[in-house]
Parts: sequence; structure tokens; C-alpha cells
Amino acid sequence: MRQKEHMTATMQFWRITISLALASFFVFAGMYAVQPLFPVFVKEFNVPVSASGLTLSLTIAGLIIGLVVLGFLSDRHGRTIFIKLSLAGSAIPFLIMPLFDSFLVLLALRFVQGFALAGLPAAALAYLSEEIDRRRVHVATALYISSNALGGMVGRVMTGYLTDHFSWQVAFYVLAVLGIMILAAVVFMLPKSRFFEPSREAFSYDLKGFAYHLKNPALLLIFGLGIVLQLSFTGMWTYLPFYLEAPPFSLPLEVISYMFLAYGLGVIGSPVAGWLASHFGLRAVRLTGVFVMAAGMLLTLGPALWMIATGLCVTCLGFFTAHSLTASSVGEEVSHHKGSASSLYLVSYYIGVSLGSSALGPLWNLGWLVLIAVITCIPVIYVLFIRMRQHKKRKAA
Repeated sequence: MRQKEHMTATMQFWRITISLALASFFVFAGMYAVQPLFPVFVKEFNVPVSASGLTLSLTIAGLIIGLVVLGFLSDRHGRTIFIKLSLAGSAIPFLIMPLFDSFLVLLALRFVQGFALAGLPAAALAYLSEEIDRRRVHVATALYISSNALGGMVGRVMTGYLTDHFSWQVAFYVLAVLGIMILAAVVFMLPKSRFFEPSREAFSYDLKGFAYHLKNPALLLIFGLGIVLQLSFTGMWTYLPFYLEAPPFSLPLEVISYMFLAYGLGVIGSPVAGWLASHFGLRAVRLTGVFVMAAGMLLTLGPALWMIATGLCVTCLGFFTAHSLTASSVGEEVSHHKGSASSLYLVSYYIGVSLGSSALGPLWNLGWLVLIAVITCIPVIYVLFIRMRQHKKRKAA
């Protein structure tokens, strides 16, 4: 009997883990698929460079709104329905976008898609914690988060390759088919919630949780770090295709998209960061991650392509180290309303994505050197400010 129960629990674990890993893979592939296509949109729709970035930043704006609204609804109406609706709402717009020649329609559909994308991150981690044994939930969570990075990387590389060989419309149709296939697999595999208990609290209770955290100066510094890390990281990747397609490199889109393979280091960066933090301390490793990220960005100023590729890999390793430990530090700073604290960190993180993809146009107009110099300095200055503040606090105590 025990062996049968163990086998059932193991099957349940893998059905949940594989389903959410697949869902995470597609949602993040769909979110970031447009990033290598910014130069294509500039030529296709005759829009400025900064406007092309709206295809990502408006998606993130929809995502931020969706995280709050769908997170509230999933606490009251269940997890699996929002995971499935998220996949459907992510895939269907990819079928519709190629049918229109209007950039405004493209932006509107990307905003709607962003709102739908939020259903997965709003429900997935809560579903894992409710349905999987505590001893194994960390494994499932690690695989889910690794799939985020993997999906973002494959989405960028795949759309760049397909657009260079066919068109961006074909790339979107392929993404739609992939999404529908993954949706079918998730509908078939993902078990119904067994331990979900709907919240009876009013929406005002959630708002109180948000207000409570926004009065915590230590937590605000962490949210700010999430913004500046992602602002710099996304800013570099947003303008990299424009930099590499111009002389002296003059690279085709397919080759530029291969640069996004550096994201593969994000798959290993997070667990390695956790191991290092357990030995050397979270703050020390996080600070090191920021400096590694900065060093990688400076390497992209090199004149040779191999230096740029190396710099991108180093940047990704540093960023995912710093980001994963910043996210972990949220739980250490709060004792109440931990869910809303995590939601606020996600919101700040995606505000950084939105700003990095659309607000750095004036810096780009001054050249790659100026852009990299500024976005390298921002997180370094910020973490040094945090360290100084913590040092003063300790001295005062």
C-alpha cells in the first residue's frame, strides 16, 4: 500500500512539475519573443527606435496590472483555471497579430497578451506550495524558475531565426502553434487542486498588505534594486540588436538572435547563487553578482565580437545571481503578508523591464558607449548606497 501511495505521489509531483515548467517556458518565450525584432518593427512600420520597444514595455504594463488583478482572483477562485487561461490568452494573440498591418493594433494586442500572461506567475507558485510536499517543493520551484529563463532565451532565438529566414509573421504563427500544443498538454496533465482553500478576505485586506510593505524602508530598497537591475539588464538587450546590425559588425538577425543564448547561464545562475549564498552570505554574493554584471556590460564595449559575446555571458551570470538573491531577500525582510511582498517585488522587477525597453532611447541616441556607461553605473551606485546605509545603521545600533 505504501509503495502504491509513494508511486502516486511521485506521478503527481512530475505531472505538476512538468506541466508548470512547460507553461512557464511558453509564457516567458511569448513575453520576450519580440526583443530581437525591434529593428524589424522600425523598418516594417516606420516607427522610431523607442516606439519599437513599446511592443515589450506595453506587454509588461499589462502583466503588472494582471499580477494584481489575477493574483487576487486566483486566491478566491482557484489556481488551475488561471494557469490554463493564461496559456490560451498568450497563444491566441500570436494568431491575430500577423493579420493586421497596424502598429497600434500590434501594441494593443501585446498589452492584452501581457495581462493574460500574468495568470501563470499569479497562480503557479501558490499552486506548487499547496499541492506538493514541502520536502520536494523547492525542486519543483527551481525547475519552474529555470523554465522562465529557458523560455525567454528560446523565444528570442527562435523568433530571430524564423524572422531572418521567413518573416516575423511566420515566427508568430509558430509561437501560436507551440502555445496551443503546450496548452493541450497542460489541460491533459495538470491535476486539479486538492488543497486549495479560497480566501474569504475582502480586496481591502490585500491593499492593506501592499500599504504595509510600502512603509518599510528596507523593503523599498529591495524593490528599488529589482527595478535598477532589470532596467540596466533589459536596456542592454533592447539596444544590442540595433548596435550589432550596424557597422562595423553588420550582422544578420539570425546571428544577432544567437547572442540571446547567453541567457542559458540564467538556468544555472540561480541555483549556483543559492549555494554560494549559503556559504558566504546573501548580501556578499548579491554584491558580487552586481559587480560581475557590471564587468560583463563593460566587456560589450570591446571591438571584437568574441568580447561582446563573452561580456553578454558574464552579464547574464551576474544578473541572475543578483536577481535571484534579491528576490530571496524579500522573504527575510517581512513577517506578515509575504504573498503581497513577493507580488510587489515582481511588480518592481517588471517596471524595470518596461523602463529598460522604452525609456533609454535618449541614451541610445548618444551611442552604445554612453548607454553602457550609464546603465553599468546605476546598479553599482545603488548597491554601494545600500551598503553604506546598512553600515551606518549598524554603527548607530
